[in-house]
Amino acid sequence: MRKNIHPDYHMIQVKMTDGSTYQTRSTWGKEGETLALDIDPLAHPAWTGGSAKLMDTGGRVSKFKNKYAGLGF
Repeated sequence: MRKNIHPDYHMIQVKMTDGSTYQTRSTWGKEGETLALDIDPLAHPAWTGGSAKLMDTGGRVSKFKNKYAGLGF
């Protein structure tokens, strides 16, 4: 391998949204830093199966619904 082209791979701490933490190896940040997650698999509806509300104020979703209103979407 060529030298000095790869990022530093080191231990960091990841803080989940519920406050729990774990250690993993990463190229993010510096050795020993903490990465605080805004969304994680414990809280996100894609992993938990919960329902997510779609927030749209006259944007793409509204335009789509208006355009295809007769098709039963």
